[in-house]
Amino acid sequence: MQLKIYNSLTAEKEIFNPIHENNVGMYVCGPTVYSNVHLGNVRTFLSFDFIYRSLMHLGYKVRYVRNITDAGHLTDDGDVNNDRFVKQTRLEKLEPMEIVQKYTVDFHKVLEMFNLLPPNIEPTATGHIVEQIELTQKLIEKGFAYESNGSVYFDVLEYNKKGLNYGELSKRNIEELFANTRDLDGQGEKKNPQDFALWKKASPAHIMRWNSPWGEGFPGWHLECTAMSTKYLGDKFDIHGGGMDLKFPHHECEIAQGKACNDVEPVNYWMHANMLTMNSQRMSKSTGNYILPKQLVSGENDFFEKPFHPTIVRFCFLQAHYRSVLDISNDAMMASEKGFTRLMEAMKALNSIIPDDKKESGYNLKEWKTKAYDALTDDFNSPVLIAHLFEAVKFIFALKDEKETVSTEDLADLKSTLNALIFDVLGLQAIEENNNEKLDQTLQVLIELRNQARKSKNFELSDQIRDKLLAEGIELKDGRDGTSYVLN
Repeated sequence: MQLKIYNSLTAEKEIFNPIHENNVGMYVCGPTVYSNVHLGNVRTFLSFDFIYRSLMHLGYKVRYVRNITDAGHLTDDGDVNNDRFVKQTRLEKLEPMEIVQKYTVDFHKVLEMFNLLPPNIEPTATGHIVEQIELTQKLIEKGFAYESNGSVYFDVLEYNKKGLNYGELSKRNIEELFANTRDLDGQGEKKNPQDFALWKKASPAHIMRWNSPWGEGFPGWHLECTAMSTKYLGDKFDIHGGGMDLKFPHHECEIAQGKACNDVEPVNYWMHANMLTMNSQRMSKSTGNYILPKQLVSGENDFFEKPFHPTIVRFCFLQAHYRSVLDISNDAMMASEKGFTRLMEAMKALNSIIPDDKKESGYNLKEWKTKAYDALTDDFNSPVLIAHLFEAVKFIFALKDEKETVSTEDLADLKSTLNALIFDVLGLQAIEENNNEKLDQTLQVLIELRNQARKSKNFELSDQIRDKLLAEGIELKDGRDGTSYVLN
């Protein structure tokens, strides 16, 4: 099996050849922890969790690094007050590191809820200030950066003059960028509008600040990923991932920093997960078309008719390829729940199948297995993989109904393969039956039977149901809105 990965840099699927045989270095841009992780973030991190699981299942030893951005996330290099952490500390009246701790804990809880594996290393921007200062100094020494009024900027025009290509990932023409960009207010420190901050001078009101050769300040957003990825994976590594929205400028800047600093293309395969929409519209707080992950799971929202178990959400997300736009809706979630239930029913049925070595099966298990792994190795095509799983589901129910047969060897292989693909690779989890839900369903049936008895004036049966339930510690209460029960 040859693994093929779509490389955003070349815009082609390429055969995956790791730098070190059977070893993979993978870096994924993590969250900026100034607010609750949103559902679109979950989709991105879940996509790379599936990729991480797949790589390990295919026999690679993976070092997976995913950072935490806890400082220096500027939305505009020209205004230090646009630092998202500064804004949130003012809004919540908390210290910056209280904000960081609060939302880092939330991030981990949400990802754990959806059964994402933790990365091997999870470095923070604030924990690597020294490395970022050293990189900045190196870029200045090599002529790719300059100091201006206590801040340091990467010189994009100088980078391109030296035969390098800023814009290669996002396929942007740098000459057109320069021609079409006007100077913005507050960007007078820059030589060129496209230059980006490596280090920013802190204003008097800026709380998060560190000493540097250029005075007190804080790192720019793009530099941290170059500092942390190269520290833990080397100057050149295999895979860099993130959301599609990070392709420009964040990942473009990372490539420029890496090539300028270390004279090498920093990453062999760039991978980008696509966006999440809801009810065919972009998710946005401003439009109200927005929901937090926990609200989807709890049912506390106005978009979905019921709560959905986290593994149902995960199953729904994996039914779209990571490079495709994923749209969630009530209908999509209900269909995912139905499909997942069918899949789990098949796995239960598989345990009761009795093999028959005397008859030859009409189902080619080897061919099915090849197709399943072809999907997995074709740029991690989860929807096609899931479609092949349901081919196996159809075969399992045919076995259950004794319309098909399977040998002892093939049955063991089928069980092993399905368990690996469903639980290890896709990361799905069997949902334990909730005894409280079963009790409630049973009692609702008994209440309905009692109501029918009362309508038929069969008061003896009605009282018998009530009294027997009471003897078991369940008290029925008749009210204006119907009958309810209390556990005594």
